[in-house]
Amino acid sequence: MATVQSQPFIQVQNLVAAYAGNLAVRGVNFSVGKGEQLSLLGPSGCGKSTTLRCIAGLETPISGEIVIDGRLVFSAEKGISVPTEKRDLSMVFQSYAIWPHMTVFENIAYGLKVRRVARQQIRQRVEGVLRMVGMEEFIDRPATNLSGGQQQRVALARSYAYVPKALLLDEPLSNLDSRLRVRMREELKDLQREFGVTTIYVTHDQEEAMAISDRIVVMRKGLIEQEGAPLEIYDRPRTRFVADFIGAANILAGRLVEEGVGRFQLFKIGDATIHCLPRTQPTLPTADGSHLLAVRTVYPVLGRRADRSLENQWPATVIKRLLLGDIVNYTVSWAGGALKVHGFPHDLFEEGERVYLQIPVEKAVPIDADVEADL
Repeated sequence: MATVQSQPFIQVQNLVAAYAGNLAVRGVNFSVGKGEQLSLLGPSGCGKSTTLRCIAGLETPISGEIVIDGRLVFSAEKGISVPTEKRDLSMVFQSYAIWPHMTVFENIAYGLKVRRVARQQIRQRVEGVLRMVGMEEFIDRPATNLSGGQQQRVALARSYAYVPKALLLDEPLSNLDSRLRVRMREELKDLQREFGVTTIYVTHDQEEAMAISDRIVVMRKGLIEQEGAPLEIYDRPRTRFVADFIGAANILAGRLVEEGVGRFQLFKIGDATIHCLPRTQPTLPTADGSHLLAVRTVYPVLGRRADRSLENQWPATVIKRLLLGDIVNYTVSWAGGALKVHGFPHDLFEEGERVYLQIPVEKAVPIDADVEADL
């Protein structure tokens, strides 16, 4: 497995950039450690691809600085803009960018020839990377005779053919069917671990980002909404946008009763008083003064008997059940209103059944209400 170093390998500082005449990136700051796989995650138009293209040198930012491996490659203030081909990066696009008039070998070998690698080493290197992506038998096949998944594998093999300083991937799996996409993201993670190449991965797919990333930067409207390890962002979203965008969550609006009671914070949701862990900073309320809690649908527990030793437990009624194969979606009515709960088919509850609902204290998360950015 790649070892992630604490020293930043890529640094993006106060980056401002426009795309198609509109301000797309609005003062973004983040860094990527050596050997780290970081994902830029967000909806279409949030600025993630523009940020990646600025790092690659394919777009010229309005202001800010970009440092790669200790070398300043862009600075608006200092008038520095190192060309793309001199940044020693490799990039894989959504469109693959496979040359149709070349064979698989020629596609992968092209970059090595440009860098004047010896012919024998080129052959060995091409065979090696094709073996890693399971495409060695296609080495002499014309690119036009490849399926979409095979073309994507060739694009990935080409990006690893010479070991770049960093690998930039822009929605590389979005054109694949769902089954192939799952298999390819597993292969991507395996390749990144084997090579330890610093990687920035752009995606709008939160499941994909969770599966492959060491760290995630969630972007919205050209700004960073939250960054951290995948499970940290999933378990402790800071805003309603992050809670809604990553995973499934119940967003509960209520009244903040007390900022802190010992190690707890108290919320009044409907007729229920909920204990939760306090935040270090006060939460930002909604326009009507309500405060918000996020409760992931996977964390509430349904049972047929009460456990009086647990906090946050109430009688409830199952009002809807939806079987989805591996999981079961319930909607339950409780003192706080309606709540979505994910369960499993090994122990089914019937519609109309009286149950007990328990929300773990550490899984009731105070979040900020969304505030529209001033565009």
